[in-house]
Amino acid sequence: MRSIATPEGGPASARTARAPIASLITRWEQSRRWRAAYLRLWTSRLLLWGGAVCVGLLAVLFAEMAEGAVRGFHTLYDRFWWWPLFIGPAGGALVVWATRRWFRGAEGSGIPQAIVEIHHTKPPAGHAPLLSLRIAFGKIVLGAAALFAGFSAGREGPTVQVGAAVMNSLDGLLHRSLNIQRRHLIAAGGAAGIAAAFNAPIAGIMFAIEELNHGLEQRMSGLLIVAIVISGVVSQAFFGAGAYFGWVSYTGLKSNLQMVWVVAIALVCGLSGGIFARLMLAVSAREGPFFNRYRSLHPIRYAAVCGLLIALIGYLSDFSSIGTGYTETRNLLEHDAQLPWHFGLDKFFATLISYASGIPGGIFAPSLAIGAGIGNNIAGLLAEQLHSGTVLVLCAAGFLAAVTQAPITAFVIVMEMVSGYGIVIDLMLTALLASAVSRALCPPLYHTLAQRMMSAPRDG
Repeated sequence: MRSIATPEGGPASARTARAPIASLITRWEQSRRWRAAYLRLWTSRLLLWGGAVCVGLLAVLFAEMAEGAVRGFHTLYDRFWWWPLFIGPAGGALVVWATRRWFRGAEGSGIPQAIVEIHHTKPPAGHAPLLSLRIAFGKIVLGAAALFAGFSAGREGPTVQVGAAVMNSLDGLLHRSLNIQRRHLIAAGGAAGIAAAFNAPIAGIMFAIEELNHGLEQRMSGLLIVAIVISGVVSQAFFGAGAYFGWVSYTGLKSNLQMVWVVAIALVCGLSGGIFARLMLAVSAREGPFFNRYRSLHPIRYAAVCGLLIALIGYLSDFSSIGTGYTETRNLLEHDAQLPWHFGLDKFFATLISYASGIPGGIFAPSLAIGAGIGNNIAGLLAEQLHSGTVLVLCAAGFLAAVTQAPITAFVIVMEMVSGYGIVIDLMLTALLASAVSRALCPPLYHTLAQRMMSAPRDG
């Protein structure tokens, strides 16, 4: 059989020559696709971490606006004694009107809104989304305006909603290989808000796991944890790496019965915090006592009346009851406070009425102030048993744990705020016992409020 000679430059030779070229093109195409996917992956990571930076910056902005608003209130009161009687009703009515007119969903703490959005991919019929950049803007501006009007509210809960809204805006922009879902973004954003607001990254992670992460996977993505830490680092870049409330003197054992008194403090804080949380649920219900029906029919007038009541409480307390309570709490912890003995009670009722009015504002910082006020009274009774700094710190953690029923978050927040690593066992015991006592008095506050938001129709 004769072999068939292929002429030089024939089809077989051409195919042989083209084979290496085709292989090079295929490898180049695969490399290009790999580089493009890698670029998209890192772009998504940078978007996520950039969102965390934005949360930290907004938390800093909100903090500065809140403190400026409180200072502005005091400056005007120093010049015009009647100023609180005017700005309380007028400011409260204006803030609630603006909230209902343009920023529905911004009212209240902000934590229940984040919980609602975590557990529902789409809002039920008749409910607008509770997380958006528009609502975040309203939360900051109107929250600061309410403080300027003399209301008693915190900025930490609102910062949770702001952070959740910012991170929620990234939904759909991240590469699917990251496997980060919308509810993960919301939980991370809310926790980043806590981390930045309290200058406490560890507390932010604990808050995500304990309060926001119910029903989600137990394993938090490393990327999301990094985002939470980044937000806290941004806050530290502006406020410094020191403790939120400075350094508190609490070391040294004064009594062999110290643990007995710690348990007693936990019981007192659990009872008072549980009562406070139950009253919070009562004043925010659509039907029930505390003129709830009148608020549903005339929310603007109701807010004006609340503003007047808060102003009257302010006159009784020399206006230590207004604002976030940060300055008063820090002064108590540093033994430099000239506050009336009834400061805790004043703050208790001012915060309760502020929340009932419907303004945007949280209860984290006011709860710490109330707890510190209670501790200030108890410290005088236990002067021979416990250091006053220890009593104040334990009461702040115990009351916050009782109100939120999130004991791990509460004791970690307080521990980071005062660098209280030396009494970590006492903090843990106080927070856990106070939360357990509160749980016997009322259901979890934030999750109950979230359930109400989902079941109740929106007011017209």
